[in-house]
Amino acid sequence: MEKLIKNIAHSEVLPLAAQVQYLEGQIVSKTLAQTKDHSLTLFAFDKGEEISSHDSQGDAMVIALDGTGKITIDDTEHIIKAGDVIIMPATIPHAVFAQEQFKMLLTVIFP
Repeated sequence: MEKLIKNIAHSEVLPLAAQVQYLEGQIVSKTLAQTKDHSLTLFAFDKGEEISSHDSQGDAMVIALDGTGKITIDDTEHIIKAGDVIIMPATIPHAVFAQEQFKMLLTVIFP
């Protein structure tokens, strides 16, 4: 049977933040699922790393797993820390900046 969620153990309790590792001066991503309708990706940002402003055709939900990040949505800055969630609406410019090392789970739902 094909695994619909990949790159992570099945039927096992796991610490989600530990499933992606920090690397100095980099953004590390691990795709867990990707279809035309959705994507599910873990990210680990080293301090000071960023994804510059862009938009998406889907609504994007960020769940912060570790550290502190700054999410900018349409020029409004939001500080997000472990346990917080924020939605970046479709077609609105947004960016992510790691104020310190920062891990997040990104879920995007496409129309």
